[in-house]
Amino acid sequence: MPTNRLVKRLQGDDRVELFRAARASDFSPYFRVAESVTAPTVVIEGGEKIMLGSNNYLGLADHPAIRAGAQAALDKFGAAVTGSRLLNGTLDLHIELEKEIADWHGTDDALVFTTGYQTNLGTIAALVGPSDRIVVDSAAHASIRDGAALSGARIVKFTHNDLVDLERALSRPIEGDGAILVIVDGLYSMEGDLAPMDAIAALCTKYDAALMVDEAHSLGIYGPNRTGAAELFGVANEVDVKMASLSKGPSSTGGFITGSSDLIDTLRVQARAYIFTTSGVPAAVGAALAAVRLIRSSEGADRATRVLDNARVLREGLAAQGVEVGAPSPAPGGETASPIVSVHVGDDLLAVGLWRSLFDKGVFVSTAVHPAVPRTGAILRLCVMADHTPAQLAEVTEKIAETVAENKAWA
Repeated sequence: MPTNRLVKRLQGDDRVELFRAARASDFSPYFRVAESVTAPTVVIEGGEKIMLGSNNYLGLADHPAIRAGAQAALDKFGAAVTGSRLLNGTLDLHIELEKEIADWHGTDDALVFTTGYQTNLGTIAALVGPSDRIVVDSAAHASIRDGAALSGARIVKFTHNDLVDLERALSRPIEGDGAILVIVDGLYSMEGDLAPMDAIAALCTKYDAALMVDEAHSLGIYGPNRTGAAELFGVANEVDVKMASLSKGPSSTGGFITGSSDLIDTLRVQARAYIFTTSGVPAAVGAALAAVRLIRSSEGADRATRVLDNARVLREGLAAQGVEVGAPSPAPGGETASPIVSVHVGDDLLAVGLWRSLFDKGVFVSTAVHPAVPRTGAILRLCVMADHTPAQLAEVTEKIAETVAENKAWA
């Protein structure tokens, strides 16, 4: 192997060595291999686990209607289109999906990207540049941070969900004809807390700032039409750029932007992550269309209610047994549950130890350690599904409380 500087740099990286050591000892919570469909119970590496680590909030990954949508698209269009949307990769199915999404959100138009990550990367980099300022929540998703960096705009972070700090960032004058873009998540993927969308929208109006909201984890769950947190807070029409993922609640893959025709046409010709990548495979587009239609139906409303009811049961059950969990989010009319329930651990190694103990007891959870969360902010991230049964929730509540208590005894 060559021994140039780049190759040498790959040797001896502390994080890589830690990953290898954890993998070799079978102690790593990452890259575990699933052997069955994503559902309330999943076979992982030969053993059945109750799944609390999936973003399949609405339980659609194995829904017959979603399977049928994927199969019909596969039968009609084959495995792939092998081209970008700009050239030969736009199918009538894409157009149908974009029209459905625009109608659902009540906007002029919508644009579907191949992945959710590319949606944020391409959109942010296309809309702002070096003369502009991005004001972004410190807990925003990595794809938002990467898109902001790619844009070349000046980036100002504000403390997570801190309206005083947000206003401080917005009140700073901007030179020339530069614009300000505020970017927040509707529902944050680690702690499972909602952004105070009404107050954020009011500040954007006050300081003439555009507002972009990432509804990846809130889509299909919140609001009368289940379009996300902005609708829940009554400010959907005050959002200039709304992004959402098709890989969480809708249980497909991809992402989309909704908004004005000026916004969407700008992205069609300026968003490099859209123009220069191959179109999503037909089966994923067909599944996404079927999922959007189901979410808009009475069954979708029922599933949204069930997932929040299940989340409330899990969170309250853990709290009653002394487990430190994230708080419910303030919302219009009171507080609301979140499909993401965070268990506060603090220490990275302790979090991994808890994960392994639960894995051995038949419960699969997600583990978030630094740098995904702040130092000393390690958590277990629990995600409920609409299809989890009361018996399953009772079982995992007991096992998590028991495991936390056991580990506290020797920590």
